[in-house]
Order: sequence, then structure tokens, then C-alpha cells
Amino acid sequence: MSNSSSVSHFLLLPLADTWQLQLLHFCLFLGISLAALLGNGLIISAVACGHHLHTPMFFFLLNLALTDLGCICTTVPKAMHNSLWDTRNISYAGCAAQVFFLLFSLGTGYSLLTVMSYDRYVSICKPLHYGTLLASRACAHMAAAAWASGFLNALLHTINTFSLPLCHGNALGQFFCEVPQILKLSCSDSYLRELGLLAVSVCLSFGCFVFIIFSYVQIFRVVLRIPSEQGRHKAFSTCLPHLVVVSLFFSTVMFAHFKPPSISSPSLDLVFSVLYSVVPPALNPLIYSLRNQELKVVLWTMMTGCFQEH
Repeated sequence: MSNSSSVSHFLLLPLADTWQLQLLHFCLFLGISLAALLGNGLIISAVACGHHLHTPMFFFLLNLALTDLGCICTTVPKAMHNSLWDTRNISYAGCAAQVFFLLFSLGTGYSLLTVMSYDRYVSICKPLHYGTLLASRACAHMAAAAWASGFLNALLHTINTFSLPLCHGNALGQFFCEVPQILKLSCSDSYLRELGLLAVSVCLSFGCFVFIIFSYVQIFRVVLRIPSEQGRHKAFSTCLPHLVVVSLFFSTVMFAHFKPPSISSPSLDLVFSVLYSVVPPALNPLIYSLRNQELKVVLWTMMTGCFQEH
């Protein structure tokens, strides 16, 4: 294939070699996607309907739930379709759309996690200034900046990646379209511009990670000075879910893309790509709801109300 215009479709990595295993993967992906849709849908409904949840923390959590839904709906349906119908094809336009929406969802979600660490920092370290620093307008501006940065990042990477000439076939070593796999198909030296853009994105992501770590160092210094055990427990209960989500996302993404070549294998790559693109959207609602009493009360009220109506 001499250039990208001659590529009408890509071939995705099959999840399994046999029909039985493909059916098993279909059922697993179906279960994970239903859990993600249910969990994130409940969080969105609870925050929208529960008036006492109209706070900055829950506002950002609602936005994070939307990005989780976007992430799970971008990769899983096509993987389920391919497993059920025993095919590997994805159209050129479909691949570009998948790259854009996945980067949009992941980038926005990571920006929101950074903003949420600032929310926790102000709440615990500067409680007297919380109403001023995180007023409604400020929260709206931060959420808009997160969505805009995710959109711009996704747009630049998608346009840049799909303008490259492809000289090495159309088979991708992944069950969804992602930029590093497409770069492997590009002609020599033609991908240096996209690599530069990826390097800038990695540096910005690392900067966000440093900001999150710095915020939590300050938070833990303040929390450990709280005299009452109940006060420390309450402070930790609002911070630990966020820290767990950040750790899960960052560690799986970093290991998936920066692990040593000596331990790289198709099966291991598949596991870690599932861990950072499919599992977090299903786990995030559970992590946030387990340790948040206010959210659990609203969810319980909603569910019991629905049962009583029926």
C-alpha cells in the first residue's frame, strides 16, 4: 500500500483464536459494558436529581462519569461485534472516529481527575476559601477547560495520524484503533511529527500527575494534623477514591505504552489495553460510591423510590 488513501479498512487484533473463546470475550465485554453503563448512569442521575449533591466535587464526578461512558462506548461495541461475527474489519473512517473519541474521552477524563485533586486540596487545605475558589462559575470554567483540552488534543492527534502515508499493510496489533499501532504502519520518517506531538502530550500528562501528587502531599500533611480520628477518617474517605482512580488509570496507561520491550507480548498488551480503556469506566462508579455516604444515600433513595412506584 503506497499511501493512506489506498487503505479502505483496518484489521483489528482478534481477541481469541476459537469461536468458544470469542463468545466468552463477548460475554465478558457485555458484562463490563452493562456495569459501566449502569454505574455511571446511576451517578449521573443521582447528581442531577439530588439537590444536596450540587457541589463542586459531585459536579466534577458527573463530568467524569460522562467521559467514562464515552470511553466504554467507543471501543467495546466494535470489539463485541467483531467477536460475535468472527471478523476483524473496521472501516478507515470508523478507525479515525474511534481514535478521536477515545482520545477525547481519556484526555478529558484525565484533565477532570487533575481538577478534582485541586477540589480536594482546596476543600481540606483551604476550607475558608472553598466557596470563593470553587464558586459555580469557576467550576464551570474548569470543566469547560477540561473538555476543550481533551477535544483539542484528540483533534490534533487524529488529524496528524490519519494524514500519514501508510506503507506497511493495514493490520493493527490491538483490538481497537490507537495511535501507536497506526504509527507502526506509516512510512519511515513520516511519523516524526506525530511522535513530537505525542511527546508534548506525555509531558503535559506528567505535569498533571506531578500536580496531583503535590496536591495529595499537601492534603495528607493537613489530614495527619487533624486531632480527631473521626475527622481524619472523613477527610480520607473523600480523598482515597479519587487517589485510587488516578493510580489505576495512570499506572495501566504508563505500563501499557512504556513497558520494556523484553516483557512485551500480544497477550500482555491486550490485558493492559483492557485495563486502561475498558475496566476503569466500570470500576470508577463503584470506587466512588463505596466510600461516599452522601452518594449512597441518594442512590438508595432513588432505587427504593423506583421499587415503590412499581
